[in-house]
Amino acid sequence: MSHIGIVACSAEGAALCYRTICVEGAQLLGPHAHPEVSMHTHSLADYVGCIERGDWQGVGELMLSSADKLARTGADFLICPDNTIHQALAYVEPRSPLPWLHIAEVVAAHAVERGFHCLGLTGTRWLVESEVYPEQLMARGLQYVRPNPAEREEINRIIMEEWVYGVFRPEGVACFQRVVARMKDEGCDAVVLGCTEIPLIMNDSNSPLPTLDSTRLLARAALRRAAASGHGRR
Repeated sequence: MSHIGIVACSAEGAALCYRTICVEGAQLLGPHAHPEVSMHTHSLADYVGCIERGDWQGVGELMLSSADKLARTGADFLICPDNTIHQALAYVEPRSPLPWLHIAEVVAAHAVERGFHCLGLTGTRWLVESEVYPEQLMARGLQYVRPNPAEREEINRIIMEEWVYGVFRPEGVACFQRVVARMKDEGCDAVVLGCTEIPLIMNDSNSPLPTLDSTRLLARAALRRAAASGHGRR
C-alpha cells in the first residue's frame, strides 16, 4: 500500500488531515488499519514571512524541502493540507521528487459529483484572491463567488490570529456564517471550506450552505489512492 507524505503548514489543519486518514482508514482497510503516513513541516513563521512578502518561490522552496525529506522517508506521493500555499504548487511540481494530489482539484471533482453549480470561496485573503480554486472550478464548468474585500480582511484576521492557534470564538463563527449567508443570496449552492482550520468549527449543521470540507476531502482522496495502490499490488 502506498505511503502518504503530508507536507504540512499550519498545525490545526495538518492535524485534522492526519487524524482523518488514520481514523477513516478503517472504513476502507479494516479495523484499526490505515496506510503508512509521514509528515514534515517547516515553521509556520517561515511560510507566513514568504506569503506576506509575496514570495511564492520562497513558499515553493519550503514545500520542496519537505517533499525531499518525505521522499527520503519512503513516501510514494504527497498531499498538502493547506489551501493557501497551493499557489506555489505550479513552481513545485516540476522539481518535486514525488507526485501530488491538488486540494482544489479534489474539492472541485467532489462538487461536480454532488451536483453543485456555484461555490462560495472562503479561506485566507491570499487564497480567495488567487486562482487556486477558480482554475479548477472553471475547468469543470463551475461558477464561484469570492468574499468582498471587507469580508476577506476579517476572515483572514480570524484565521491568522485565532484559528491557526486553535482559538475558536463564537464571534468568528458568526462572522463566517454571515459571509456564507450573503454568498447564498448571490446564488451559491455550496461553500468551499478553503482554510484547513475552518472544518474544525463549521460544517453542514451550522452553515447556511452545504459545506465542501477541503481538509477531509483531501485526506479521503489520499486514502483512496493509497488503498488502490495496495490492491493493485496483490
